[in-house]
Amino acid sequence: MAMRGIQNTVTNIRRQVFTEVARLAYEEGDYKQRMEMIPYKICPGEVATYRDSIFLERAIVEERLRLAMGLPLRSAADHAPCYTGIEESAIAEKYYDPPLVNVISFACNACPTEHFHVTELCQGCLANPCKEVCPKGAISIVHGKSVIDESKCIKCGRCREVCPYGAIVKVERPCAKACGMDAIGSDEHGRAKIDYDKCVSCGMCLVNCPFGAIADKGQIFQLIHAMKTGKRVIAIVAPAFVGQFGPKLTPEKLTLAMKQLGFSEVAEVAVGADLCTIEEAKDFLREVPEHQPFMATSCCPSWAMMAKKLFPELAPYISMALTPMVLTARLQKKENPDAMIAFIGPCAAKKLEASRRSIRSDVDFVLTFEELMGMFDAKGVDINNIPDECAVPLNEGTAAGRSFAVSGGVANSVVDVIKQMDPEREVKVVSAQGLQDCKKLLQMAKAGKYDGYLLEGMGCPGGCVAGAGTLQPVNKSTALVNKYTKEADKKHASDSEYEITLSFISEHK
Repeated sequence: MAMRGIQNTVTNIRRQVFTEVARLAYEEGDYKQRMEMIPYKICPGEVATYRDSIFLERAIVEERLRLAMGLPLRSAADHAPCYTGIEESAIAEKYYDPPLVNVISFACNACPTEHFHVTELCQGCLANPCKEVCPKGAISIVHGKSVIDESKCIKCGRCREVCPYGAIVKVERPCAKACGMDAIGSDEHGRAKIDYDKCVSCGMCLVNCPFGAIADKGQIFQLIHAMKTGKRVIAIVAPAFVGQFGPKLTPEKLTLAMKQLGFSEVAEVAVGADLCTIEEAKDFLREVPEHQPFMATSCCPSWAMMAKKLFPELAPYISMALTPMVLTARLQKKENPDAMIAFIGPCAAKKLEASRRSIRSDVDFVLTFEELMGMFDAKGVDINNIPDECAVPLNEGTAAGRSFAVSGGVANSVVDVIKQMDPEREVKVVSAQGLQDCKKLLQMAKAGKYDGYLLEGMGCPGGCVAGAGTLQPVNKSTALVNKYTKEADKKHASDSEYEITLSFISEHK
C-alpha cells in the first residue's frame, strides 16, 4: 500500500497510455500508423528518461498500449509490429482474453526475492543477539559484523526482531508482497512470473510494482468504437467514484461529463448494491444456521474466487446473490434491451467477472476510473468547469448501497436489512480486507470460530476505494464516500424503489 495515491512516473505513463488509446479510438485515421507513433509521443527524443535506453522505454510503452487495447503481450523474441491484431480489436464487442493481469518481462527489474539482509547499520555489538536467537545457526560474525548464510536461513525473522540497531531488514519483492495469493514467482531470468492457477486478478501487484512492469488489459478502444458505430452505451458507475476525478467533478456533475464522452445515460451501481443487500439478507435468514454454519458476502470477485480456489469446501457458504454490477446491468437491460452496458469502477477483478459466460450478456464493458480519466483527457472534457445549472443529482441509490465502496459497508447494510426482517435476530459480523487477511478469516471460519456469523471479504486493503483502478489516496476516498453516504435521501437498502424488480432480474442466475 506504500505507493497508493502518490502521483509518480509509473502512474503518469500508465495514464498517458490510456489517454492515447482513447484518442486513437475517438479520432479518425489509420489505426496502425497512429499506434506506431504513440511510443514516440510518450517517450520523445533520443535520450532515455527513466531506463537505460530510449528504445527499451518505447518497447515497454508498446506493450502497455497493446494491453490497454485488449491485445496479448508479445515476447521480446517475437518479430511482430506493435499493431498486430488491431483489426480484430477494432470492434464494438470484445471480451477479455485471459490472462487479464500481465508481466511485461523486459520491464521487470528482477527484484530479489524474500530474504533478510544485514545493513551497514550493524555495529558488531558484543551481545550478538541475532546470532544467539537464530534457530538454524545461519548467522556468523565476520570481521566483527553479522553475516547471514542464505542457504541455512529459514526466514523466521527472529534476528531482525532482536537487533538493537534495526540493522537487519526484510527484503521483499513489492509485487509478491502485495499478492495475497502467493501467485508471483520467478522465471528463468529471475523476473516476476504470475501463476495463473493462483491469481484472482485483484490487481494489487500492478499498482505496487515500482517499475510499472505489470499491467492489465483494457476495453477503452472497444467501448469508444461501440459509441462511434452508433451503439447506445449506458454507464453504470460504482459507488467508489466519489471524488475520484477531483473535487470539482461532483456526483451531480458526473452525468453531464459522461455524456460529453458519448455515454447515453449514467446510473448508480449503488442501486444494484441495495438489491444485493436485500438478497444477501434473505439468504442469511434462510440458510444460517439451519443449512450452513455461516454466510460470506458475494460482491467482491477476488474474495469469492480466492475462497473457491483455497477453501472449496466453504464455497457453498458464499451468498448466491448476484453482485451489484450484474444486478444494476440487468436492471438497465430490462429497461433498455438494445443498450450496451459499461461498468465503470475501481476494480481489475470486475473485468474477469464480466468475462464469465453467465455474465457476458449483462455487462459489455468494464473500465476502471483510471481508464475513464484517459477518455476525459482524450476528449478534452473540462471536468473542472461544468456549470452548476447542468448538475443532475444521482438519487436512486440509498446510503446502504453507497457504503459498499468502503470496508465494512456491505456487512453493515446486510445486517440492517436482517434487523428489519427479523428484529429478534442477533447477527455477528466479522470483516477482512486484503486477501492475506481474508485467507486468515476463512481459516478461522473453517475451524468453526465464526459459526452463525456474516463474513465480509474485500480483496483490496481498504475495500473498493483501494481498487487497482482508482485515482485518489485510499483514506481521502474513504472519507468522501462516507460523506456521500450520509447525504443520501434514503438510508436503508429496503427503501429502494427497485426492490419489486429484484425477483425478475435475479431469476436467471
